[in-house]
Amino acid sequence: MELILRQDVENLGFKDDIVTVKNGYGRNYLIPQGMATLATPSAKKVLAENLKQRAFREAKLVEDATKLAEALKGLEIKITSKTGDGTKLFGSVNNADVAEAIAKAGHEVEKKFIKIPGNTIKRLGKYSAAIRLHREVIVDFSFEIIAE
Repeated sequence: MELILRQDVENLGFKDDIVTVKNGYGRNYLIPQGMATLATPSAKKVLAENLKQRAFREAKLVEDATKLAEALKGLEIKITSKTGDGTKLFGSVNNADVAEAIAKAGHEVEKKFIKIPGNTIKRLGKYSAAIRLHREVIVDFSFEIIAE
């Protein structure tokens, strides 16, 4: 079943991509959730026209994302957390904490675009996360967790 995605879908594709999925996944999940529409010939023509019109706007978005990526590479973020024995944290640090620390530094990044290997961090030290600012701009962001 060919579908046109209306929004980004994790591990499937980005908005306005034409993807092929199994019938049940498309019919029972993607279409009812409003994440996709059927890729009929007329819908493909409309999509092609919309993509032509959006091309120059996309270039500006990529440029802005690249500027933000350069700014994030220059940041030195230190997240403070309470610790127990040695280097073990009380609780954990996740993508929401990283997004909050970046916001305090003056840059807005949504937490859903931040991927931390293992999803949570439970020890002190230096770590890195992948931040997807645009489908073409992904930056590796380093940060450190220190004791409070």
